[in-house]
Amino acid sequence: MKTHFKELTGMDIDKAMENKYARVISYLKTSDKTGKMETIFREMEASSKNVADVSAAGFLQLLVRYFNEEEDQMFHKLDQTILPSEVNCVELPSTPCIVVCGNSPLAAEYFMLSVDQTIVNGHINAFTDALVLMFATYYCLNISYPEGQGATLEFLQRCLFKINPDKGSKVEKNSTKRQLAVSPKVLSLITKISDHEWRE
Repeated sequence: MKTHFKELTGMDIDKAMENKYARVISYLKTSDKTGKMETIFREMEASSKNVADVSAAGFLQLLVRYFNEEEDQMFHKLDQTILPSEVNCVELPSTPCIVVCGNSPLAAEYFMLSVDQTIVNGHINAFTDALVLMFATYYCLNISYPEGQGATLEFLQRCLFKINPDKGSKVEKNSTKRQLAVSPKVLSLITKISDHEWRE
């Protein structure tokens, strides 16, 4: 999957993520005036897992919360002892999804990848790998981002993976709204992170 993604985009997906999580997490920590992300920050601090994995899982959860998007469509949580053959695939979203085997992406020991309500990878040990595979699936299989996760996935595309097309968007077209090349919410967050780093 990673090799095919690199051929399609010219992007080495593993190198794209180095040091990016910390910058976004730092900004979100200082900007969370309402405390809506506080539980995620506490869980990140309490986690005993690998630091890179905690950063990746926390980063994605924080983004979903920041954009007020549908977390259950990106993370489908199941019992930690479930086997791939035991997953009720009818309950899974049709878009690419990380199946979390545990109560939280920050605490789970392993993950699965689901595409089109089918488990395509039944044992992923690191959240970082699950994130990379989920995102690469959108490109390798030419799937549009669902509207309920559009800002989060577009932020990953533009900031984490540095894929910045001049025009067009991978977010599903909504016939009632005018389609913009880049989500204003994504542009706003990118600007705020840059300003935050400039002031530090």
